[in-house]
Amino acid sequence: MMSAFGAALGSLGFAILFNIRGDKLFTAAIIGGTGGLVYDLVLKSHSVVVSLFFASVVISILSEIFARVSKCPVTTFLVCALIPLVPGGGMYYTMLEIVQDNLNGALVRGIDTVAQACSIAVGCILVSSLMKMYNKYANRG
Repeated sequence: MMSAFGAALGSLGFAILFNIRGDKLFTAAIIGGTGGLVYDLVLKSHSVVVSLFFASVVISILSEIFARVSKCPVTTFLVCALIPLVPGGGMYYTMLEIVQDNLNGALVRGIDTVAQACSIAVGCILVSSLMKMYNKYANRG
């Protein structure tokens, strides 16, 4: 629960940094906090990669919904909410292992970090593609 609050604060901070105004500012924070909560809940029974996937799917869905309600680009909410999930620590420790000339450790950490980043990307792409397909067929008739 505490990391969900931290994710919300992190999302709020990046929303301020990206100059988002008004009610969109707190919407981005709520979406980020919800993503952090989903990550925590799924992490109790699954791996980090699976947890990041589900959190990014939830963040992407909420970003799509609130972007349509607010009549603004999806990336307004998506980027701010995803930043707390980015595996920055894994990237740091991968580079640390390389500097310390531990290539086996760097390889293990690097593969794990890339898997985490890919799960975030796949979650976002999945939702975006489904929304594009939905919009294409909904506007057809």
